[in-house]
Amino acid sequence: MRFLKRFIQAIAMPCLFVALSGYFVWHAMHGDRGLIAREQRLADIAAARVDLARAEADRDAMERRVAGLRGDRVDRDQLDERARALLNMVGRDEIVVPYTPERRLY
Repeated sequence: MRFLKRFIQAIAMPCLFVALSGYFVWHAMHGDRGLIAREQRLADIAAARVDLARAEADRDAMERRVAGLRGDRVDRDQLDERARALLNMVGRDEIVVPYTPERRLY
């Protein structure tokens, strides 16, 4: 009985240390701020940067189109194109080529 008691006392602290270390290692890998969650956050950041680049490109394209319609330097061709598209009108000597909605030019 004495041998069993000494054996349990000798092994209790290392087992406790291993269990505590295992707990922290598991949470370092799988926790909210663990390595697996870090990889997921990095993937989310990369996807968000791609979306940001696409949105900035769209914004730049719109800004270029709007810049052609400013009052101090109006691009007549662009103004004419935009007016015809909004009003759905054409000139008498023009030919209309219809497009389906999914094949729009702009």
